[in-house]
Amino acid sequence: MKRAKRVNKKTIQKKSLKYLIILSLILIILGIPSYIWTKKNVSTLAGRYNSPMAPIIMIPGSSASADRFDDLVKTINKRYGEHHSLLKLTVQTNGKITYKGSIRANDDSPFIVVGFINNKDGYDNIKKQAKWFNTAFDQLKERYRFNTFNAFGHSNGGLIWTYFLEHYFDDTSINIDSLLTVGSPYNFEEKNSSNRTQMLNDFIKSKAKLPSNLTYYSIAGTQLYTDDGIVPIGSVDAGKYIYEGVIKRYTLITLTGSKAQHSDMIANNQFISIFHQYIIGNKLNNTNDKSNKKSQEDTR
Repeated sequence: MKRAKRVNKKTIQKKSLKYLIILSLILIILGIPSYIWTKKNVSTLAGRYNSPMAPIIMIPGSSASADRFDDLVKTINKRYGEHHSLLKLTVQTNGKITYKGSIRANDDSPFIVVGFINNKDGYDNIKKQAKWFNTAFDQLKERYRFNTFNAFGHSNGGLIWTYFLEHYFDDTSINIDSLLTVGSPYNFEEKNSSNRTQMLNDFIKSKAKLPSNLTYYSIAGTQLYTDDGIVPIGSVDAGKYIYEGVIKRYTLITLTGSKAQHSDMIANNQFISIFHQYIIGNKLNNTNDKSNKKSQEDTR
């Protein structure tokens, strides 16, 4: 009886060792993909945090293509003696993206424009465009690994940015510094903010999801003193119900005089100065642009 017990004990030990070896192999097999993913993720984050690039990402309004800001980029490069690259993306309705242009090596502040094949107006389309923009944004951050960027939207472009920031932008490794919009109709054609559209109500409902460290400049045109020829000032001003008290800073700016009409505002000299100061100026200050540094300090 004692011998039988010893044999059983040895058998149990052998079985235990066998199970331990099998368990170890399983853990190793399962751990390999995790190790590869972690290594790749750490490498991506390291590349992102080491990236000096801070692009200006731009979204045009309804009925406009990715070519909408060509003249604006040319004007800024010529007027300020700068050499910003221009890369243009167009997103198809199936999410496929076509690229036009390129980003020059060592260009820390390139312009990137994202347009859509379906560039029609309307709240339903704005939600679709925000989803398509998120697809483009994912490709951009994977390809260029920037850790900060500035944003610009003309007209409905500002609405697309707002929906994107509330519903898709959750990458804590990337920071949006400043947002500038022109003629963005947060309440569509409504002049009275007490008559809120479904879109405005939805934006207000989700405003807690906006980045708290964002600085936002909203520009309204006053060609006819009540609107910019298309968008009522009250509709642009309704953005305050979404952004004020949630982000770091919200500022409403009004344009007057020549080219204060909705479609012409991006060619307005006052707008170009504001755009350069608040969207490009922060980056230029880091390269000892004294004139821009003084302008920034004077507005604080």
